Amino acid sequence: MVGGHYTYAEVPLFDGLFGAERNNYDKVGHFFQGFVPALIAREILIRLQVVNGAAWRNLFIVSVCLAFSAFYELLEWWVAAATGEDAEAFLGTQGYAWDTQSDMWFALIGAITALICLSRRHDKQLQRIAKTTPS
Repeated sequence: MVGGHYTYAEVPLFDGLFGAERNNYDKVGHFFQGFVPALIAREILIRLQVVNGAAWRNLFIVSVCLAFSAFYELLEWWVAAATGEDAEAFLGTQGYAWDTQSDMWFALIGAITALICLSRRHDKQLQRIAKTTPS
């Protein structure tokens, strides 16, 4: 809600944070753009038993998150192309040529962080559910 109130480029908390020339608030959003879909994809893949093996499942989860992030970046580009002159304000690149790539990098970091930090806990919760659910 903070980003919606100020726009990404103008969130006061992130102005000049750590000496950055641009406001990096949008990177927080892109981190969670990888983090949250990773949890959802993991839940679906485990419950539906789509992929066997944790390594393949994790690769698939990260790939899904990056595909989602890439689609979002394409959507931003399409809207920017359609709006013309207001594209810079909508994109929030703030003159940073590698904004799209860094956005996807933060989504990748978010997806991997979710898998590393929450996989064991998620597995325990799924085991607990399996024990209480009648077959």
